[in-house]
Amino acid sequence: MANPNIVNAITIYGNTATQTVSTTTANVVQNPASSSAVYKVNALTIANINTFSSSVSITVEYNNANANTYIARSVVVPANSSLVILGKDTPIYLLENTSIQLTAGSNNSLTAIANFEQIS
Repeated sequence: MANPNIVNAITIYGNTATQTVSTTTANVVQNPASSSAVYKVNALTIANINTFSSSVSITVEYNNANANTYIARSVVVPANSSLVILGKDTPIYLLENTSIQLTAGSNNSLTAIANFEQIS
């Protein structure tokens, strides 16, 4: 498993990932096995786009080889608003074979946007 020295990084690529969140758990950012990189997730924002003006819950997990740790669990995103889960003060590093996973309390009511750096 690669864990490159980020002080001596050769490449840093900026990336953005988006996703409509469903009740089925899915990766929003995934660092695949054998990537030879570390991903620094700088921001993760969840927006409630529910057209019925209903609050919807979001669960965000750090997945490390199928062992999950909660970052946020069943946090309510009010109607017509956004929730910042990760920001510049709270980044997360993803080594190989790790990911950030999302699960919504209702289908097609939440969208997610994450920005991250791929460092190698």
